[in-house]
Amino acid sequence: MFRINLYLSLLLFSPVILLAQHKISGKVTDNRKRPLSGVNVYIKGAYDGATSKADGSFSFTTTEAGERILAATLSGYQPMEIKITTENGEQLSIVLKNAANALRVVTISAGSFEASDDKKGTVLKPLDIVTTAGAGADIVNAIKTLPGAQQTNDREGLFVRGGTGYETQTLIDGMLVRNPFSSSLPDVPGRGRFSPFLFKGTTFSSGGYSAQYGQALSSALVLESTDLPQRSSSSVGLSVIGVNAGVENLSKDKKSSWGVEGDYTNLAPYFQVVKPKQTPNLGPEIIGTSLNFRRKTSPTGLLKFYGYGNWSKMGFSSPSIEYPGDRESYQVRNGNIYTNMTYRESLGKDWRIYVGISFSNNRDNIVTDTLGKGQTPADIRLRSSLNQSRVMLTRNIGQFSAIRFGGEYQYATELFSVNHRSFNYADNYTAAFAEGDIYFTPSFVGRVGGRAEYSSVLAKMNVAPRVSLAYKVDNYSQFSVAYGDYYQKPEPQYLRFDHGLGYMKATHYIASYQRVASDYTFRTEVFYKRYADLVKTAPYYSNNGKGYAKGIELFWRDRKSIKNVDYWISYSWLDTKRDYLNYPKEVQPDFAATHTASLVYKHFFPKLSTNLGLTYTFATGRPYYNPNLPADKFMSEKTMDYHALGVSASYLTTIRKAFTIFVLSVSNAPGNKQVFGYRYSSDGLRRGEITPSVPRFIFLGMFMNFGIDRRQDVINNL
Repeated sequence: MFRINLYLSLLLFSPVILLAQHKISGKVTDNRKRPLSGVNVYIKGAYDGATSKADGSFSFTTTEAGERILAATLSGYQPMEIKITTENGEQLSIVLKNAANALRVVTISAGSFEASDDKKGTVLKPLDIVTTAGAGADIVNAIKTLPGAQQTNDREGLFVRGGTGYETQTLIDGMLVRNPFSSSLPDVPGRGRFSPFLFKGTTFSSGGYSAQYGQALSSALVLESTDLPQRSSSSVGLSVIGVNAGVENLSKDKKSSWGVEGDYTNLAPYFQVVKPKQTPNLGPEIIGTSLNFRRKTSPTGLLKFYGYGNWSKMGFSSPSIEYPGDRESYQVRNGNIYTNMTYRESLGKDWRIYVGISFSNNRDNIVTDTLGKGQTPADIRLRSSLNQSRVMLTRNIGQFSAIRFGGEYQYATELFSVNHRSFNYADNYTAAFAEGDIYFTPSFVGRVGGRAEYSSVLAKMNVAPRVSLAYKVDNYSQFSVAYGDYYQKPEPQYLRFDHGLGYMKATHYIASYQRVASDYTFRTEVFYKRYADLVKTAPYYSNNGKGYAKGIELFWRDRKSIKNVDYWISYSWLDTKRDYLNYPKEVQPDFAATHTASLVYKHFFPKLSTNLGLTYTFATGRPYYNPNLPADKFMSEKTMDYHALGVSASYLTTIRKAFTIFVLSVSNAPGNKQVFGYRYSSDGLRRGEITPSVPRFIFLGMFMNFGIDRRQDVINNL
């Protein structure tokens, strides 16, 4: 009887159910009436949609009723929105225009490379970062193939245009990341903590960046996290150095999602086979986990949360230069937590609001010892935390122009001790900013703004004006210029010993030309950067340092000339000198090379579903300090030139309905000798080369994704 009643109910109510479903169908073509496949067609705010087929046709059903906005997007084409009535059931005809025609409005670009999936002028995408040979799926290593970045592979950080790694700040959704790199060992740099697939957009600003951001003398790496996923999925990975797994869940109403990821890395077995230069005596072992939550609060509002935890231990011992026959040990145990929550919403009448809060905490326990000397080991403990809040209001003016203003507050603590002797401080930092993008004409735009900052530990305030101008020559080309002042607090290792230091300052002057089409990008830029008030540690702590950096940069990317090939070439010429820290005079610093170049080549073989990648990087030798030379020869000697060839191969397939990719990657495949500098004994009689731990690193892994087949994404990207 129950089954009969169920069938009767279904029969009676099936017309109502069918009436509630409205069919949306049609065809998508380009402006030459050629069908377009892979177009994402959907109803805005409802997430009901479909992807167009090979003949351009699409069809889907929706429960949305009445007038709605139908959107159509495809990489390389202008996005389109049309108003429809879902009950009409008409056959829709959608025409997308090539994005090459979209450069009708000039954009500010001096000093900035966009790396997103949906912005005009894209240089790198998340899949670009992953498939760049030698980058190891590390965002910063991939950015190093762009002009302006130095090949400093003996220390962590992004060194840009004569600036140190400290002078580049990393931001996620507008919020500062205090420790974006894992803790390092001497001459063994830590890699970035974040996966490129966490982000839908990456902006690498090598100078002249917006007044929204501060406390970075040289560069800003601005990462924008992904929004709601298209559907639920799960993933698992297995490699020669560890395992990882993750789950991404999209709610039934498609208005919220949550995700959890975990990874475990253990290099000890690898180093049993491939012997490093140093002898491991702790790990290396890393455990990482992350959690994210997304909630669409309204058709225009989005709440995001991202949290990350990482725990690692690693240590090496190596022959002592100071005490021949003995060994020196260095061990570090690190714990790092980062959380970030942001909210964006339209307030109506052309107003938008952004609010963000973040918290981070980093802990390093370091033990150094000279084995065999019977000395007391040095027990070094570092604790740092950062609380940040930020708000920004944006007001559109007319069709293109906009003004934005806001402020932020940071509370930071730095706790440092050596064998229980402490050197600590806390800082209350406040900042306010305002700037406007004013379109005088669709071909001429100016960005004028400024930023004011106050630091309690410095007890000083600064005001930093910034101006950018851009002029569009035609639909493909534009000129840009930028000027600005940038301030930054001294590094914690100096502030903890002297709270009387002041801000360091850099003034940027930039001029650039770029030509961007659908299949190629050309960009050239000249810059001059003047440093003032840099930290000096000799003969005493002060802000008496100074310096300059100037150079020329070139970038060319081509996706068309060779079938199934994507390649780019970058070149940087840098002339920079500094008088800072314990330098006796103004000289080229030990992290800067005069000439740097990269060639990235990617070849996709469709019949084999295989991608081959090659990355060649070159840099001229860097200066190093030889204590045996007289003072007038300070930093006069240079290391050998740097050569590296990275090779990667990836195979795309499906295993048990899971998108699967096998990856083989080899850094410095020929095993070229690389010397980054030298360490000398205190008497200057002995020295040791600073070289990579292993001449080459071989990575082999398999990664599976259940729920989302990304093969077409990979193929389109390659």
